Amino acid sequence: MPPRRFASAAAIVRVGEGLLACDLPRAEWTHEAHLAACLYLLTERPDIAIDTEIGGLIRRYNESLGGINDDHQGYHDTITRVFVAGVREYLAQAAEADLLARVNGLLATPMGQRDWPLRFYSRDRLFCVAARREFLAPDLAPLP
Repeated sequence: MPPRRFASAAAIVRVGEGLLACDLPRAEWTHEAHLAACLYLLTERPDIAIDTEIGGLIRRYNESLGGINDDHQGYHDTITRVFVAGVREYLAQAAEADLLARVNGLLATPMGQRDWPLRFYSRDRLFCVAARREFLAPDLAPLP
């Protein structure tokens, strides 16, 4: 399935700020929204320390919608941290200047694809309970 691109920078801001305010509708919390929020927070919200705060932000958002963060659903630490690394890798090479172009550019790269973590992890390792609870190092290839 091709990525759903964003139509405006305002839509990206809405996703990022909606995550923070816990008022983004669940239906809008897509794979693309996860990546857009990550890029937005990394580039537009320097007041947020992504490496220490991202887990709490997503857990809180999930819970605000009645979701559960446990061993089988909700927040997944390893997947989140792999995509944060991917967004940073993309930003290090991105030539796009504005937020909309950066996010849509990311979605068109390998780092923006849903299966990107499987370049570094076996399915068994990536989807185990321990990987959901905390970051596990990859077992197939090092992260960039």
